[in-house]
Amino acid sequence: MLFANFNQDFTCISVGTRKGYSITNCDPFGRVYTMNDGARGIVEMLFCTSLIALVGAADQPQSSPRKLQIVNTKRQSMICELLFPSSILAVKLNRKTLVIVLEAEIYIYDISNMRLLHVIETTPNPEAIVALSPSADNSYLAYPSAVPSPTTANLTQPPQTTPTQQSGDVLLFSTRSLTVANVIQAHKAPISFLSINSTGTLLATASDKGTVIRVWSIPGAEKLYQFRRGTREARIYSMNFNLVSTLLAVSSAHDTVHIFKLGPQRGSPQSRSKPPSSPGGSVDSRDGSQTALDAGYDAYVDKKKNSSVSLRRRSLNLTKNLTASVGTYLPSAVTEMWEPSRDFAFLRLPTSGSRCAVALSGTMPQVMVISAEGYFYLYNIDLENGGECSLTKQYR
Repeated sequence: MLFANFNQDFTCISVGTRKGYSITNCDPFGRVYTMNDGARGIVEMLFCTSLIALVGAADQPQSSPRKLQIVNTKRQSMICELLFPSSILAVKLNRKTLVIVLEAEIYIYDISNMRLLHVIETTPNPEAIVALSPSADNSYLAYPSAVPSPTTANLTQPPQTTPTQQSGDVLLFSTRSLTVANVIQAHKAPISFLSINSTGTLLATASDKGTVIRVWSIPGAEKLYQFRRGTREARIYSMNFNLVSTLLAVSSAHDTVHIFKLGPQRGSPQSRSKPPSSPGGSVDSRDGSQTALDAGYDAYVDKKKNSSVSLRRRSLNLTKNLTASVGTYLPSAVTEMWEPSRDFAFLRLPTSGSRCAVALSGTMPQVMVISAEGYFYLYNIDLENGGECSLTKQYR
């Protein structure tokens, strides 16, 4: 297996092998299309349509990593072929836009007529760290920014830098207006992974440390959520929101998938410290009262008359006051310690050391995992209590 990825709505998996490529349906699980026509290093679908973007594999005979082919699997026909000056590292699609990522360039095409719209020159991006909004109406492209970030007064083209300069900044580029919409100072360390939700309104970012995941508004670049994946550094392999943007799944080199819950009160420290609730309004069993979710934790504590809870409330207020008073003087790394937000649910993969892609089902509270060893795992999420997810199905 040379490539595997979910399509934009997480209903299918596209796989590239040394022999060819295949499409597999997620639910019910089963292969729906196979073509053995030579090695494929990239196989990207356009949602559940018959349109597929194919790129050859770098180290295979009769296969060019510089050639892009757009095919229609239903008609068994080739729509177009494009040859690029260097190896294609990633392909992203929505219903109006096709994005081709090379190491130092990004090509943007109109998918309806394959007309080249724009070419972006980037800093060297050998890992092809990009994200394209699945939404054609709110279509933004996110990619690592150069150093220094361009000022808001001059956002039309990112500056050129040397390969040694890498930042934790992210550029948001509108594929509709073909201009840079914003610059996000996301992390101090270089960016390692980016993901945009289905409506093109949220961006998840991770640095190469992999300890903190942040979620930003698009295009406003406001920090809405901050999640701690763990204390040990780890390479992030995959990040995906669910279709309704209430959950975010993250996989890493530590063989654990974390699921974070995006609460109703976005961005506030109180919402990050409250126990999570399911979208239907049911309450975490450790809380026991809907009041805590409706009016905040302090209001819930006010209703408790015993001294131990009152003492706890005073300590919480003290922490909040301390954060407010010293937050402007301390480095961000210190102030962020005041507002931890751990995962809501998690799962441990059966095998160790295997790279994997992760997604959330659009119809059921389930996590789907594709491992580089060629396995598909399905886990159930307890939306009320969170905790460890249970493995329900496994396919080869």
